[in-house]
Amino acid sequence: MTEFAPPAHSDFALDAELLERIRLRAAGYDQANAFFTDDLTELVAAGYLRALVPAEFGGLGLTLAQTARLQTRLAAHAPATALAINMHLVWTGVAKVLHDRGDDSLDFVLREAGQGEIFAFGVSEPGNDLVLFDSTTDARPESTGGYRFTGTKVFTSLSPAWTRLGTFGRDNTAPDDPRLIWAFLDRTAPGIRQKDDWDTLGMRASQSQSTVLEGAHAAADRVVRRFAVGPQNDPLIFAIFANFEILLASVYAGIGQRAVELAVDAATRRTSRKNDARSHAQDPIVRWRVADAAIAMDGLYPQIDALANDIDERVDVRSDRDIQWYALLSGLKFRATETAKTVVDQAVRVTGGSAYAAGSEIGRLYRDVLAGLFHPSDADSAHSTVATAWLGPSTTPPAPPAIPPTT
Repeated sequence: MTEFAPPAHSDFALDAELLERIRLRAAGYDQANAFFTDDLTELVAAGYLRALVPAEFGGLGLTLAQTARLQTRLAAHAPATALAINMHLVWTGVAKVLHDRGDDSLDFVLREAGQGEIFAFGVSEPGNDLVLFDSTTDARPESTGGYRFTGTKVFTSLSPAWTRLGTFGRDNTAPDDPRLIWAFLDRTAPGIRQKDDWDTLGMRASQSQSTVLEGAHAAADRVVRRFAVGPQNDPLIFAIFANFEILLASVYAGIGQRAVELAVDAATRRTSRKNDARSHAQDPIVRWRVADAAIAMDGLYPQIDALANDIDERVDVRSDRDIQWYALLSGLKFRATETAKTVVDQAVRVTGGSAYAAGSEIGRLYRDVLAGLFHPSDADSAHSTVATAWLGPSTTPPAPPAIPPTT
């Protein structure tokens, strides 16, 4: 744990020279399938992991909207680094949302993050498509009020570096009334191990390895919620959903932003022999592709800002807009990842064959942006949430799959 100097305030900005060093390291991390150790060291030293921690807890005191813009900028330089940092920022953002609304149950997260602890997001489980609403991890209660967790969490970003793990499991002590238990684990506790299993197509530097819990202990004062299985109108769930979706959208906005920059660079740099060595920037098709990408991105930034500002302004999440909130947030994530994917595809086409080289930055963005397909809320979940918001719950069971005719 590292002690920090007195915090800066809302004029904090990521240093351009730091960002350029981060960009220059990104290709090497990707090629070696290595964790972004040097990036993390510099970002910690700059105080960036304390962005969402209020000044009273030793943080920078930034808003979610300010932090989302910074995450977009960081992701434009190194997407995998930004994505992994996101998971720490999500927990500090959740704690801030609750603190701002008079709930001090996660104030220890703000206090410890202000002192240099690094938080990871241990929620996703293999085969669990209910995500926040059920768990395959066993949460065994103790007489002291603590719990022991046994199960496997996947996509645990920051695996080599985190010191605290926010996680949850299912307490089946009362079979007719199972409970979901949310708690925080200390990295030094017995019964926690990482699998060296992160060898993926993209986002390689995030090193989002699987975390195996084997009776890992959470003390009573680190158990923050106990509630029924299924959807819950609890501020913790809303805070997780809001911070996760907004910050995730910001990362993919950064990928799209960089893709437009690379497309402009390629268009102005490349020439065409069939058009008298004129720049590709004069080719009507190339111009249309670049314009199409830029237009798509222009519509994304204001939506991220608007929803983040609503959260910062302490919107009443228990109002009659509840279902609309989840629709707006899941729609934002879906739009951001799909827009970034489309924009990167346009940039690849503008760049031409050099994009296919293993060391190409736009080629790396092409691989990185695909990870957006798998984060919650995915396309099916987002559309289901929005349909429910506008049309009400579905009462029609899904039709059976069509059986193809035999030949």
